[in-house]
Amino acid sequence: MKYKRILLKLSGEALMGNKSYGIDPDYLAVYCEQIKEVVDSKVQVAIVIGGGNIFRGLQGAAEGFDRVQGDYMGMLATVINSMALQAELEKQGVPVKLLSGLGIDPIAESVSGRKTVDNLNNGKVVIIAGGTGNPFFTTDSASALRAVEIHADVLLKGTRVDGVYTADPEKDPNAVKYDKLTFDEAYEKKLKIMDMTAFTLCRENNLPILVFDMNTKGNLMKVVKGENIGTVVSGS
Repeated sequence: MKYKRILLKLSGEALMGNKSYGIDPDYLAVYCEQIKEVVDSKVQVAIVIGGGNIFRGLQGAAEGFDRVQGDYMGMLATVINSMALQAELEKQGVPVKLLSGLGIDPIAESVSGRKTVDNLNNGKVVIIAGGTGNPFFTTDSASALRAVEIHADVLLKGTRVDGVYTADPEKDPNAVKYDKLTFDEAYEKKLKIMDMTAFTLCRENNLPILVFDMNTKGNLMKVVKGENIGTVVSGS
């Protein structure tokens, strides 16, 4: 395996499947099957999932919510998704520890880098809910922070697109995919890979980001093995 310890960032929207809201059990099951496959190969997996299928803080602020209140609502949405992910993984026989950036006893313990690493070393998937626990930070920023904390080999951003393109491939048929980019190139080209806080955190800590299509079954294992799919953003 090319990567022995990964931080997998999933979008909440990915769990919607073909629904317009909430969680599609079929998509959830397929995601967990892919995660189980790499865990069974002795890869250590930590996961951060967004909450956009339920509530977005920024969207709430635009609709009149107080931004701070909206962001906390968004964090709680990530807890719901994380609990769904935990339940499905456990159903498939995968040992899981749910931690959180928000204090939400008795659902999850508070997260720390050491606690996460201890659970990973004990063979558990660690799902980290609740974002950073602070308003004004996205789950992109939370995933970058947690990946750096646990000394992950890579931050894997699982999306419905198979990498980073010159433009949105769902809107521009002439968009061209990048196989590799440096952090500087991505910044200069103003490519929207992750928000700037998350991107800077990865860049300053020399943590590579790999963007790939999580909706194609088997891709997570291919990425972990080091096969040439998706787009890698790194320091060189």
